[in-house]
Amino acid sequence: MPQRRPHRYKGTDLRIEATSTPRTDRLDMTYCCGILVRDGLVMIADTRTNAGLDNISVFRKLHIYEKPGELVMALASSGNLSFSQSVVSTLIEGWPNPQTGEVETLTNAPSMFRAAQRIGRAIREVSDRDAAALHAAEVSFDVSFLFGGQIKGDRLRLFMVYNAGNFIECTPDTPYLQIGEHKYGKPVLDRAITHEIDLYDALKIGLISMDSTMRSNLGVGMPIDFVMVRRDTCQAELSHRIEPGEPYFHDLRERWSAALRAAQNSIPRPPYKPPPR
Repeated sequence: MPQRRPHRYKGTDLRIEATSTPRTDRLDMTYCCGILVRDGLVMIADTRTNAGLDNISVFRKLHIYEKPGELVMALASSGNLSFSQSVVSTLIEGWPNPQTGEVETLTNAPSMFRAAQRIGRAIREVSDRDAAALHAAEVSFDVSFLFGGQIKGDRLRLFMVYNAGNFIECTPDTPYLQIGEHKYGKPVLDRAITHEIDLYDALKIGLISMDSTMRSNLGVGMPIDFVMVRRDTCQAELSHRIEPGEPYFHDLRERWSAALRAAQNSIPRPPYKPPPR
């Protein structure tokens, strides 16, 4: 399993959780969801990558950037791992502003909107740089991101950034966004998530959504990383990895399955009968 190591920008106490794993060209399946409710933000991501049933690895896909009281950002990736790691590295290293000479990175953006724009720019730069080689190898550029958090003076926000670099923002009408293998977990979110729901209930429902996805797709698997941010605190209230066999998640899985079976049994059978012969 790859080791997480903290990174610090020189001269600051900015903590960045990242992974020290090498690049790979495998096409990855994953599931990530972000939930933005009245009280805060929850982001959840699995860690499984695979190129077939006999080649499965664990890579962190949820990266947390934090300077408590000043900013907190979470970036979750889906798609080809080599592309997403290149984009994340580009955002950390940044690029010089031609007018000011300042190196623009993800974490020194003046607003969350501008930070989302920089993610789009990094995606396009990686795509343009590797376009000829990708075309020659008949490899499609497949990557997308969920990006959420808050910068002091800005509001808590959640974006989904597509592989073309364009993005959409989460709204109270639809208070969640998903990337990767989203179809199995979406019905849970559709039925249970509202903008007014309690933040810890949002985390619970997000974990049920992840469990539903894992039950239906072997390409999504544990460990599970999540972060929870309370609005206007500019820091992570919870940042945790759920390992296989963790008691709470095991109990959640069993209770959810039992609740579904009980609900099914409580619903009357269909009254429809075949026509008389």
